[in-house]
Amino acid sequence: MFSTRSQFGAANQALQAAADRLGGFVALRAQARAALSNPWIAAVGAGVLFLLAVAGLIAVTGDPRAGAPHVHISLNQGPDHPLSALGAAATPVTGPAAPAAPPTTGLALAQAPIAGLTGPGPGGLLPIIAADGRTPAQAYARPFHDTGAPKVALVIGGLGLNAKTTRDAIQDLPADVTLSFVPYAEGLQGWIDLARANGHEVLLEAPMEPLDYPQNDPGPYTLMAQDPPQETIKRLEVLLSRATGYFGVTNYLGGRFMASDSAMAAFSAALHQRGLGFIDDGSAAGRGGTEPRASAERVIDQDLDGASIDQQLAALETSAQQHGKALASGFAYPVTLQEVQRWAAGLQAKGLVLAPASALMSRRAP
Repeated sequence: MFSTRSQFGAANQALQAAADRLGGFVALRAQARAALSNPWIAAVGAGVLFLLAVAGLIAVTGDPRAGAPHVHISLNQGPDHPLSALGAAATPVTGPAAPAAPPTTGLALAQAPIAGLTGPGPGGLLPIIAADGRTPAQAYARPFHDTGAPKVALVIGGLGLNAKTTRDAIQDLPADVTLSFVPYAEGLQGWIDLARANGHEVLLEAPMEPLDYPQNDPGPYTLMAQDPPQETIKRLEVLLSRATGYFGVTNYLGGRFMASDSAMAAFSAALHQRGLGFIDDGSAAGRGGTEPRASAERVIDQDLDGASIDQQLAALETSAQQHGKALASGFAYPVTLQEVQRWAAGLQAKGLVLAPASALMSRRAP
């Protein structure tokens, strides 16, 4: 997800003892408070007791501050390292999939994949630059007409793990809000198709090594700071082949990974080669790269309180008025969706325009 707030690693460490009793399967546990504070682990923390009874399969019910359907997390990890099965397609979080044929709206974007923009990958199709030079960053971005008015952009992340909040974000938020999806979600392509049918451009979240790894573990296929470039590319391609239709990638955690020059160079080169953009949560602000880039300047819902979210959105407006553009990120919490929907409706009266995040990307010198 597009944040640094995950407690997923703490959950992984806390259930180490349970893993021994489950015959080598990786077990996950989160404290109730952490589970309620992050959509990435909301489905994990609620199923701790059931996990201890079922080897290799976690049945989960729950969503931060909202009802949720049942979700099952299937773990396919080797005994020595959670990424030992790297050659296989990423094991998804299983649960209710998005509609196979989503209804379209007048704002609908082109259905993915677009001809000429994909090639074979380890788990499905990989994005490529078309023979005529079109890139996925261009083709899958939401069109935007720049009127010269100050632009505000918002990325709402952590989508795909919970059917209710994912559907609410897709259907209730303005089409110019960019949505980012967890690569482990089952039905990922269906959710992306539904998002694009409702006019939203899409980012794919790449789990990256945080500063406190392995206590904080972003899960399978994490991009590791000390890995050689070929391993980084290999892991990234597994993630990228999970679905099509995204214009770029965003980080999930990654304090240690993004602090490594060699790791980021390999990552940036891989995105550039595939014609993808990169939007980070601010952790990579100022870092060079050859791919289209943008950095968020704030997370609007660090505090899950309507008044606090409103203050962050007001600060985003001020920044846009001062600099001509401003980008922030948030999560698919019910309170966040409610406040963003209300806030977006009043932007025009303030002389501001809501823009897709892709409209704020620019190339930076390597």
